Amino acid sequence: MTYEEALENYKTLAESEFGEKVKGKANPYTSINGNMFSFLDKEGTLCLRLSKADLANFMAEHDVPPVKQYGAVMKDYVSIPHPVLDDQKRLKEVFGKCLDNAKSLPAKPTKKKN
Repeated sequence: MTYEEALENYKTLAESEFGEKVKGKANPYTSINGNMFSFLDKEGTLCLRLSKADLANFMAEHDVPPVKQYGAVMKDYVSIPHPVLDDQKRLKEVFGKCLDNAKSLPAKPTKKKN
């Protein structure tokens, strides 16, 4: 799958299925209440932020390593493997858990300059 295809699939999932706007041109992501909860990395891999319990279960079930960006581990994030990407029902379930987790996080104040 090309990066462009992965981006289109990500937008369809987030925007059409869940009503969440994909932001960012160079680094596409979704956020709610100032908390990023999903992103597409430069290789076109979908990464989701899950609760600690969901993260542990998902990592054990799919044997995936923690997400690393710029040499650092992204806390609570997991990369979504192809078998899950290819299973729309399972993908929607995992993204839904990701969104539920994001909604449960305390809001972060914005740092916009006036």
